[in-house]
Amino acid sequence: MSLSKWNSLFLACSVLLMAASLMLFPQHSLDASLRGLSIWWDVVFPSLLPFFIISELLIAFGVVSFLGAYMEPLMRPLFRVPGTGGFVWAMGLASGYPAGAKLTARLWKDKRITTIEAERLVAFTNSSNPLFLFGAIAIGFFHDPALGIVLAFAHYGGNVLVGIMMRFHGRHHIQTRQKKKSFPSLKEAFHMLHEERLQDTRPIGQKLGDAVQSSVQTLLMIGGFIILFSVLNEVLSLLHITQWLALIVTLALMIFQFPTEFSVPIISGLFEMTLGSQLVSTTTGATLKEQAIIVSFLLAFAGFSAQAQAASILAATDIRFKPFFFARVMQGVFAATLTFFVFDWLYQPRVQETASGGESQNFLATFLDGFYTWGPIVTLVTLLISIVIWHQRLITNR
Repeated sequence: MSLSKWNSLFLACSVLLMAASLMLFPQHSLDASLRGLSIWWDVVFPSLLPFFIISELLIAFGVVSFLGAYMEPLMRPLFRVPGTGGFVWAMGLASGYPAGAKLTARLWKDKRITTIEAERLVAFTNSSNPLFLFGAIAIGFFHDPALGIVLAFAHYGGNVLVGIMMRFHGRHHIQTRQKKKSFPSLKEAFHMLHEERLQDTRPIGQKLGDAVQSSVQTLLMIGGFIILFSVLNEVLSLLHITQWLALIVTLALMIFQFPTEFSVPIISGLFEMTLGSQLVSTTTGATLKEQAIIVSFLLAFAGFSAQAQAASILAATDIRFKPFFFARVMQGVFAATLTFFVFDWLYQPRVQETASGGESQNFLATFLDGFYTWGPIVTLVTLLISIVIWHQRLITNR
């Protein structure tokens, strides 16, 4: 039997097993689904929505071309991507997964970057946002704001290293754009902005409506993946498949002389990084440095859940998923290695004992509490607005 037929058999059996598991464990599946829905409704939707809408408007009004003109002398020599990639990098860092994939796909569809440049760009512009690293991981799981500095340095340092390595991806690709050797004048950059805005003939109201609709559609897709992988993780645990896979990880941990108690958290983190990071933080018999190394790897790898979100966005383009997946593995190794080398230098636990450290922790805790309070309201209001816009356009198009 051919490899293609074996793949078909494997996929069919996997889906059948998943369906049977949902019927065997209905209550557990429902609880896992509700946990995933809660994460999306309370946190993911309200945190990503503003960045998605603003990024769509920045592209529509030509601001990206303006910024790209100034970022070209940096992005082209360092990462071999156009200057507009600097905008994607900044927005991806500020908003987190999978904003980098969404914006890269948008630039590719607008023919601002080639397919090879898009594969380079998407490889290093997807990352966790600082609020997640400091608020959810460092303070929420480890109750240690000082650890956030180590995780952030390793995470974003790994991003940069991946970007530099991926510049060699498609090195035989012919560059069709003329390289800019110096910064353009303000007049030239503004002219590019003006020309870009004129090319988009949509009225301002339509641009805003399109931005809201496009953002909501992407976030609905993200929510579906979060719920799906939350249930999948629970089912794998109930079927004891997670424990069997953990045996393979145990061998690798023994080689690197890490506690074997990390095996189950790592398997869980490979599917969903938040759950894996939480399990790592509660692992006994391990030092904080060892926990930080494992968490750094899981956050950089991003989990199959976040990768599936990016893959679904890239599926509508010619951008291949394979280089993106390879970059996630590479960034996981880079982040874990950086954590190993800089932990003793950057981690300063006495910061917690100072008044300023306590104030910083209290501020983040208060901010997160407020975010969890208002997040669901933002989600509900935005969905209602999106429904109204969709309904009005249906009536207009009749």
